[in-house]
Amino acid sequence: MSDEPGGVAYRIEDLAHHSGATVRTIRAYQDRGLLPRPERRGRANVYADAHLARLRQIADLLDRGYTLASIKELLEAWDAGRGLGGILGLVAEVDGPWTDEEAARISRAELDERFGGRPDDAAVADAVELGVLEPIPGEDGAFVVPSPQELSVAVELYTAGVPLSAISSHLRELRGQVEHIASRFLEFTTEHVFARYLGEHPPTDAEAAEAASLVRRLRPLAQQTVDAELARAMRLFATRHLSRHLAAGPPPMDQESMRTVEVSAGTMRAVELLVGAENAAEFVTAAAERELQARTLDRLAANHARNSIVDEIP
Repeated sequence: MSDEPGGVAYRIEDLAHHSGATVRTIRAYQDRGLLPRPERRGRANVYADAHLARLRQIADLLDRGYTLASIKELLEAWDAGRGLGGILGLVAEVDGPWTDEEAARISRAELDERFGGRPDDAAVADAVELGVLEPIPGEDGAFVVPSPQELSVAVELYTAGVPLSAISSHLRELRGQVEHIASRFLEFTTEHVFARYLGEHPPTDAEAAEAASLVRRLRPLAQQTVDAELARAMRLFATRHLSRHLAAGPPPMDQESMRTVEVSAGTMRAVELLVGAENAAEFVTAAAERELQARTLDRLAANHARNSIVDEIP
């Protein structure tokens, strides 16, 4: 590398060192038209700061998910005088956080404590695979929690009696369904809103800024719609579920199955004072039926818990 009146001059090895790209990659970018050819000075090829800046732009766009073909189009538009500022602003808007929730740190000891104080390596491995926990490099037993809210839900379910393996299985199933919803929402908004910005050529700075503004406005709509529909569906199916289980309880008594039960005089007087003598018999019957229904619900819940435990035993 040498300092020239026109700026810093790099050999290809120096350019590779400063950019983080390999010599082979730099030559490949030149062959594909992504990187301008170097200046020839005597027998040496010389690169400038502009080449280093271009390599860093390419690396940034690759990190954002662009293909080399797309990057070439963007860079050609930039070379033709159409700035990349608007495009990169749009990319940053889409690539930014889609929730106000902030990630948190947690140690393995804190994690074990939140889940009953019993270490479970298999459950931790599952959580890492699912991205619920992200190991911190160089810090053994420390994790980043991208969504503390999601972890809190798992804690509540575990405390309520749901096995960790069942929670992981449910999250896998739920994630697939939610990703389908997200994909369909993107297809819908692309067709009806963003198609005009996604033509054969990159959008202008003004068009990209307008698209970025639309992303900010539309970003919360998917979650708001899912929240509203989930609340509606939960109420509908929870009511049906409960009604179905209550209907499976003991059948109502007919005249032939009725039995005479002795109730103490003191109890009957208290009931008559509470609801009136004319309603006393109906009140006692209703109280007995309510107790039976409560015990039926308890029995169903206990059976479900026992079956879940049995299912977890290999």
